[in-house]
Amino acid sequence: MREDLGYRSYAKQALAGEPPSRAAALALLRAPDEHLREILLAAFAVRKRHFGSRVKLCMLRNARSGMCAEDCHYCSQSVGSTAAIDSYRLQRTDELITGAREAAARGARRYCMAVSGRGPSASDIAHLAATVRAIKAEFPMLEICLSLGIMDEDQARALKSAGVGWVNHNLNTSERFYPSVCTTHAYADRIRTVLAVKRAGLSICCGGIVGMGESDDDIVDVAFALREIGVDSLPVNFLQPIDGTQLEGATSITPAKGLKALCLFRFSNPASDVRAAGGRERNLGPWQGLALYPASSIFIEGYLTTPGLAAEPTRRMVEALGFSVEHEEDVGAGRPATFGGYA
Repeated sequence: MREDLGYRSYAKQALAGEPPSRAAALALLRAPDEHLREILLAAFAVRKRHFGSRVKLCMLRNARSGMCAEDCHYCSQSVGSTAAIDSYRLQRTDELITGAREAAARGARRYCMAVSGRGPSASDIAHLAATVRAIKAEFPMLEICLSLGIMDEDQARALKSAGVGWVNHNLNTSERFYPSVCTTHAYADRIRTVLAVKRAGLSICCGGIVGMGESDDDIVDVAFALREIGVDSLPVNFLQPIDGTQLEGATSITPAKGLKALCLFRFSNPASDVRAAGGRERNLGPWQGLALYPASSIFIEGYLTTPGLAAEPTRRMVEALGFSVEHEEDVGAGRPATFGGYA
């Protein structure tokens, strides 16, 4: 009989709608790596209650690249970055529609368009609203998410009326640690944007980045802050140090630490669509499939300026672990997943 290490209590508490205590959250992050199996099983119990064993594929397009005056230390598009990336202005509607077609063809249920810069102009909003209307006319069931930086409620309402379902604006880290990774805007600016989006009636996509040099307390802080906001989608990114950025020399986290962080986000935000996002390939390596035990969504085909796992090997990974890729016609379907013989 397997040893009960007490991690079932995290699942029981989350399923009852209660967050872990701060002490319990820190204990989870600091648990011995040999406890990872039990932690993943407990997180899967929560994930399964809300999302079954289905996995949503998401595809991201960099709709405007580079030329950003913000100094986010992790970003290759930020001011001061010398990273070798392509820079271009906001893409045309036909280019963005082509991206939507590619996403749909690869089985993505959500198409995310990101625009570099502090925030969108009036012309950006008008252009993207027209683009989204065109995409939705062709793909009415394709979920559309935009990541545009700092924005206000009126801008969010204009996007909602065009058919946008989600707006992404990550907190990234704790309020305490935020000045260590960005100085051109504040944590409070991010909170204001997220709340403006929520007031406009859009769903919120908001998460964090693990591995920027933050402490365990910072990870707990952002997990709890996201719970307090009530985010719908919760992308968990793992820093991928990019040459030419201020965090180019950062050390990758261990796969076990990344997976424990994902589980904490699941226990803290049981009904949120936790998304295994940027940097998972580098930081989790051959363990990245285990991210599906806490996470219900995963990205395909890369990120803003870094490559990622393509759609077909992602699909094979999902199915090899007993999960099923979500399709628009079978939301809610999927067969139970198992890990080590336990459902």
